[in-house]
Amino acid sequence: MIAEILIPVSLFIIAFLYASVGHGGASGYIAVLTLFKIPKQVFKPIVLVLNTIIAGIAFIQFYRAGHFKWKLAWPFLLTSIPCAYLGSHFKTSDNLYNMILGAALIFPIVRLMTVSPNDKPKIKKLNLLPAFFWGAVIGLVSGFLNIGGGIFLSPVIILMGWGHTKDAAAVSSLFIVCNSLAGLAAEGISSNAFNSTAYTWIAAAVAGGLLGAYLGSHRFNLITVRYILATVLFIAALKLIFS
Repeated sequence: MIAEILIPVSLFIIAFLYASVGHGGASGYIAVLTLFKIPKQVFKPIVLVLNTIIAGIAFIQFYRAGHFKWKLAWPFLLTSIPCAYLGSHFKTSDNLYNMILGAALIFPIVRLMTVSPNDKPKIKKLNLLPAFFWGAVIGLVSGFLNIGGGIFLSPVIILMGWGHTKDAAAVSSLFIVCNSLAGLAAEGISSNAFNSTAYTWIAAAVAGGLLGAYLGSHRFNLITVRYILATVLFIAALKLIFS
């Protein structure tokens, strides 16, 4: 009974936080569902569907707010989509999977805690070869980890000086949608994974995503949200690594 309440509430909060910075939230959903002992084979398609919906909501809001730049997006998409499809076919044990995902979360945590959303670096021209490379690598990793990869792409765009924070959020949200769909194409969707409980989780996450995406793209000063999200990711990373 406690899990029936806590899981939807947790998914709402995670979707809200991730969508506010243009992400789908897969890593957070996986962490929550793993903590509640939901089997990996059950939550994988649900997480990909949630990721697609929430990132899609975020993309629409950031696009409407004028932050999306196609010229910044297409090189990453070109190489990430086939690599995400390929990465989804790699299998590993649940324990090793959790450890790898937990370790991977350290990267966005460091970036969230050290790069201010208000920073206005000088924007450089996108270099296609590095963009193709990063798209392929992140796509492969995201496919393997069952996530969209936005938590890795946003830091790359900002640290390379190719875009500002909200530019990166807009591109990352579309990146996540495409990679999640590639993962779903590779995994397939079993009707057994979706029941009334799963639909409750999806509804809770969608509600959080709608609110977070709107506030993140139009209203929020993202400093507080980033620190909260970094804290959530840090807890999730510890739980995954040491579970």
